[in-house]
Amino acid sequence: MFLSRFRVNTARPGARRLLSSPQAMHAAVMSSFPGLLPSDTPSPDGPRVLWRLDHQARAEVLLFIVSPDRPDLTHLVEQAGWPAVASPQEPGWQTRPYGPLLDRLTAGDRWAFRLTANPVHTIRRTDNEPRKITAHLTPVHQMGWLLQRQDTCGFRILEKPGDQRLLPGGTTGQGKHEHHGDRYELSVGQQHNLAFDKSRSEGSSRRRAVTLVTVTFDGRLEVTDPDALRRTLSHGIGRAKAYGCGLITLAPLTPTP
Repeated sequence: MFLSRFRVNTARPGARRLLSSPQAMHAAVMSSFPGLLPSDTPSPDGPRVLWRLDHQARAEVLLFIVSPDRPDLTHLVEQAGWPAVASPQEPGWQTRPYGPLLDRLTAGDRWAFRLTANPVHTIRRTDNEPRKITAHLTPVHQMGWLLQRQDTCGFRILEKPGDQRLLPGGTTGQGKHEHHGDRYELSVGQQHNLAFDKSRSEGSSRRRAVTLVTVTFDGRLEVTDPDALRRTLSHGIGRAKAYGCGLITLAPLTPTP
């Protein structure tokens, strides 16, 4: 496994095209692997290519890729990077083996994490109506979606000390009305509503409108099941992985201010 980071040159027209279309970005990422087509279906039991865009600031966007094979991002440098300053020593992106981090995961370890995901649930308005996949739209439900998955994903999200939990009235406590963000070291940042026509990328004349709600979680976790977490890091979490969702990354924990 490999973890790659590519800084997007947001001033270039090619970069703006990729950033405005999750389909185009997905195709560009998949083109980084010889012999792998954007339409290829990954094995359900094996690692897959995952990617995520981090909007650090208005003009700074980072593309992260986790992949079973080492990517060649030369085409991305030409379209959306700084090709004039690229060299064999500094090609315009960084790729590191992911195995050393995965191998050293141990129960009880604590990490900061970031995840962009597509939190959804199924609803049925009447008994005769088939269930429909619907996005969670509020931070409390989006956090709840992730909290429901933490055990199977091999981690638990850390809880704040009792004296740091603020309830909606400005008081502290651990009652049933406590908000997830008050109890856990977890926050919901960027939310994006995406809408596009999937048929264009498939060359089909049949229109297939796709709408997605994506959110970015930042928080702190403790490893509970290293093997399950390794699978989570290499397989992703949730739906819409082809559109920049599901990739969770870890970083060394820094003290809470």
